[in-house]
Amino acid sequence: MTATHTIYALSSGSLPAGVAVVRISGGRTEAVLQALCGGVPTPRSATFRSIRSRNGDVIDSGLVLYFRGPASFTGEDCAELQIHGGRAAVNALLEELSKLEGLRHAEAGEFSRRAFQNGKLDLVEVEGLADLIAAETEMQRRLAIEHSGGGQSKIYAGWAKRLTHARAMIEAELDFADEDDVPGSVSERIWQDMSMLSQEIAAHIADAPIAEIIRDGLKIVIAGAPNAGKSSLLNALAQRDIAIVTEIAGTTRDVLSVDVSLAGFSVKLYDTAGLRETDERVEQEGIRRAREIIERADLILLLADAPDGFDVMSDFPSDTTPVLRVGTKLDRGSDGWREGAVDVLVSTRTGEGMERLLDAIAAHLPDLSGRTSLSLPSRRRHVDSLRQAQRSIDDSLASQDLGLDIRAELLRLAGDAIGRITGRVDVENLLDVIFSEFCIGK
Repeated sequence: MTATHTIYALSSGSLPAGVAVVRISGGRTEAVLQALCGGVPTPRSATFRSIRSRNGDVIDSGLVLYFRGPASFTGEDCAELQIHGGRAAVNALLEELSKLEGLRHAEAGEFSRRAFQNGKLDLVEVEGLADLIAAETEMQRRLAIEHSGGGQSKIYAGWAKRLTHARAMIEAELDFADEDDVPGSVSERIWQDMSMLSQEIAAHIADAPIAEIIRDGLKIVIAGAPNAGKSSLLNALAQRDIAIVTEIAGTTRDVLSVDVSLAGFSVKLYDTAGLRETDERVEQEGIRRAREIIERADLILLLADAPDGFDVMSDFPSDTTPVLRVGTKLDRGSDGWREGAVDVLVSTRTGEGMERLLDAIAAHLPDLSGRTSLSLPSRRRHVDSLRQAQRSIDDSLASQDLGLDIRAELLRLAGDAIGRITGRVDVENLLDVIFSEFCIGK
C-alpha cells in the first residue's frame, strides 16, 4: 500500500441503497474534486454539486464534503461524495475515478491504516473501530465505543508514563547520586508505585474473560439424552426453526448453532446429538462432536424429561463449567420431579417456564453493574502483551540484588510491551493482520 497514491472506495453499505458514500483520500483529492465537481468546496461544509465525467456528462448529483488534512479521518486531504445508491450510478462514479491519474482503488482497511500511520488513531482505537462496525449487541457496541474512543488507550498511556517516570528517576539516581537536588532512594517512591502498577495490570488481565464473552458470546451447549427436547429448546430460544424436531431418537447428528441476544449480550447456542451408547457410525460421530463442544462450553444446559435423564453426563470429568439442569416437557405434568432434582422446568410447547430459564441463563452473564466504562482487554494480543509487561515489572521488583541499571532495563521491556498494544513500538508485523479484518472503504 503506497501512501503516495490517492485512494478511493465505496464506504457505505451494499447496493442498491438510498445513499452511497464514496470516500477519497490522498494528495490528489483536490484535483479530483476540481475535475468531477467543478471546484473544491469549503472544507467541512456539505455542498450540493453535480458530479460529471471528464467529458462533461452528469453521473449524478449529491452532497460533496471536503476535509483538508490533517483535520480528517486519515490525516490526509479527504473527500466524500454522497450520491444515490443505485448500482449504475455508483459503478459509473467508480469507473470515472479509476481513469484519473494517480488514483487507485483502496485495499481492505487502507483508510484506517493511513489514519494509524498519520497518528490519528492508535491500534486499540483501530481495533475498536472494527469491532464497532461488527457490533450486533448493546454490550459489543459499548465495548467498541470504549476502545474506538480512546478510553482504553488512556489507561495504557498512563501506565507507560509511570514506567517512563520510574526509569527517569532511576537514571537520575545513577547519574547524579551525589547531587543534592536529586531525589534520594528510588525504592521509597518508585518501587511502591511499580508494585501498585503490577497489581493494576493483574486486575485488568483478570477482566479479559468478560471481554471475551462480550465480543465472542457466551457459549451455551444444550446437551442430554436423545428426545430430551434439545432441538425444540434451541428453536424456542432462537424463536425460529433451526433444528429438525421429530419423535425419532438420534435425529440430530451434527452440532447446530445460532446466535441470539440476551440482556444486551451475544449468546451462542449449540444443539448437540443425544448422548447415548450406539453402534450407528454417523450417530457416533455426532456424539463425539457433542462431547467436544461440551468441553469448550461456558454453560451447559443439561436436558432431561425425567429425573434419571441427567445421568448421561455422569462419565464426564468434573470441571468448573457450570451446568443448569433443565426438566423438559412440563406440559405432560411435573409429577416425578422431586424438589432439588432440577433447576428449571420448562415446556417449549406451551412456553411455561421459559422466562425462568432465561433468567437462570442471564445469571451466568457477566455482572457489569456499577461499571462506568468497559475498559477491558478484548483481544488475545492485548492480554499477551500485558502479561509480558507484568512479568517484567515483577522481575524488576524481585531483583533487589541486581544493579539499578538492570532493573531499569526490565522496566523498559515492560514499557515496550505496553507500547506494542497501542502500536507505539515494534508492531509492523501486526499491521497486515489487523487491517485485513476491515471491509473495503474503511
